[in-house]
Amino acid sequence: MLKDGTVRTRFAPSPTGYLHIGGARTALFNWLFARHNDGKFILRIEDTDQLRSTKESTDAILDAMRWLGLDWDEEPYFQAERVKIHRKMVQKLIDEEKAYYCICTPEELEEKRKKALSEKRKPKYDGTCRDKNIGRTEGSVVRFKSPQMGVTIVNDLIKGKVRFNNSELDDLIIERSDGYPTYNFAVVVDDARMEITHVIRGDDHLNNTPRQILLYEALGYRVPEFAHVSMILGADKARLSKRHGATSVMTYKEMGYLPEALVNYLVRLGWSHGDQEIFSVPELINLFTLENVGKSAAVFNPEKLLWLNQHYIKESPVEKLAEETRPFFEKLQLNVSDIQYAKQVVTDLKTRSKTLAEIADSSAFYFKDEIEYDKKAAEKFLKVELAEHLRTVAKELPLLKDFTKEGIETFLRSLAERRETKLKFIAQPIRVAITGKTVSPGIDEVMITLGKEKVVQRINRALEYIDKYRK
Repeated sequence: MLKDGTVRTRFAPSPTGYLHIGGARTALFNWLFARHNDGKFILRIEDTDQLRSTKESTDAILDAMRWLGLDWDEEPYFQAERVKIHRKMVQKLIDEEKAYYCICTPEELEEKRKKALSEKRKPKYDGTCRDKNIGRTEGSVVRFKSPQMGVTIVNDLIKGKVRFNNSELDDLIIERSDGYPTYNFAVVVDDARMEITHVIRGDDHLNNTPRQILLYEALGYRVPEFAHVSMILGADKARLSKRHGATSVMTYKEMGYLPEALVNYLVRLGWSHGDQEIFSVPELINLFTLENVGKSAAVFNPEKLLWLNQHYIKESPVEKLAEETRPFFEKLQLNVSDIQYAKQVVTDLKTRSKTLAEIADSSAFYFKDEIEYDKKAAEKFLKVELAEHLRTVAKELPLLKDFTKEGIETFLRSLAERRETKLKFIAQPIRVAITGKTVSPGIDEVMITLGKEKVVQRINRALEYIDKYRK
């Protein structure tokens, strides 16, 4: 923490692609830790890789953060705009003889690497230029003079104390030949200048941490607290990748997942609070601590995420759900200009659907003037011997005054008794006539949403179908 006790965390993605699941979880943990401690959450775009960084990727990352509800407290920082600061700090280390210019070519470095491997030594830089007092030349890089003796200790808030022998750390490059800083140097300068108190990140960065601690100390900066979160694995215990399913956050939006479900699921990948599975965001902010982050890797389970999404769909207010589903309706070219009607459709389908896409896919019959009959459904229920039941419904339904769930149920049961048949031989033909399928929301719900006029029209159309194709 800072002297005034303020906690400052950060998320620092590289804009070279989309925001993936692992990055989103890292962002979420940093955001929750900051919010829990009434601190600040900083967003920094690490775009110093000029060849791979794109505006499209930056926009995609920001869109994903907004969709997840992970707001940041200051304007996003862009690392490429801070290069002058980085160069100034590189020069400071050179002036203090804590860094030096290196003119070893890539070919020479490759030979050194091969030789080290053949001699069963760690392939680290051998310090050829370390004490030559070389000035800047074309193609030169700047290396940090790493201590060659002693131990650097990382007091990790999740993994505990981790020791690194300095003799295993080489003189890492801190400025490339193009004048841009390397990751390990830029991140130290930026985190220090932005007064980041806690660096929470994936444990694939753990081996970078002793090098960064040495840079903090060489530059005279306060060393932040570190917490390294274990990786997310697929069901086969390999690192999560596309073969395990979607890895992009926005792909889940496109598939019809709610952000609340994804946030809830991501936080449970490595963090727990007893046996509780479902958390609201205010609950997470109140409960989240690093003490409850596990040391072992988390396994990504798409079925669990789908279960959570179904829960949040069921619990969502219908107004919000209808608006969230609108793009999926439109993608299917369904006319949802009547938002009240769309809300009623969503009400019928929300308890039966696992994704927003599934709601839209199941809703087509509500919006289309002419529906297609499932072949097996039509063969079983749109046939001559059941036509008279449908004809009676079409005749008597307009006269039904109690057009409610209870009223429709009473009407259909009474009709089945009068016609001395089982209820299913009336209800199922109606279902196929008005939806085209044998499976749908409750027949009374569908009839109410469609309205008497549409229901009668569709039953009459089904009767025409029977006359034409079933005689």
